[in-house]
Amino acid sequence: MDFHQLLIERRSIRRYTSEKIDPESVKLILEAGLLAPTSKSSRAWQFVVVEDEDMLTRLSQCKAMGAGPIGKCPLAVVVAVDATATEPWIEDASVAATMMMLQASALGLGSCWIQIRDRFTADGTPSNEYVQEALGIPETCPVVCIMTFGHKDEERKPQDLEKLKWENVHIGKF
Repeated sequence: MDFHQLLIERRSIRRYTSEKIDPESVKLILEAGLLAPTSKSSRAWQFVVVEDEDMLTRLSQCKAMGAGPIGKCPLAVVVAVDATATEPWIEDASVAATMMMLQASALGLGSCWIQIRDRFTADGTPSNEYVQEALGIPETCPVVCIMTFGHKDEERKPQDLEKLKWENVHIGKF
């Protein structure tokens, strides 16, 4: 499949089978994140790989809503960044997470971005603090997102190119 077709067919997947992801695929997903470009080559992101079912269930409580897929996936990657090492840490983490998502799609796997930054647990605890505490992530490394990965247990239609918002593209000036 060419890259453009991959973009059309990639959709967020929130339901996964219980089948584990083979180690070579996990390595390729992580390698995609490690290959991501960063500002001034800082490479300040930190990836915490979580496969333990109890920890996945615990992490699924990191937000009041929308984190359920974490507790039902075979693999999650927590994307954090040493914010003291680079100013555009949010962007660097976002690019790395996207690269991992695209690699998973190229492998025929599903993935979903679970937003952590600026979110809260049901009791009002910042999601970032909840995840940092659960996984021993230092305060200097804010968590941007948790990426879920797995074999798809749902099918989603490809993107409809007729619905692209070309009116949002401006040539020369706004």
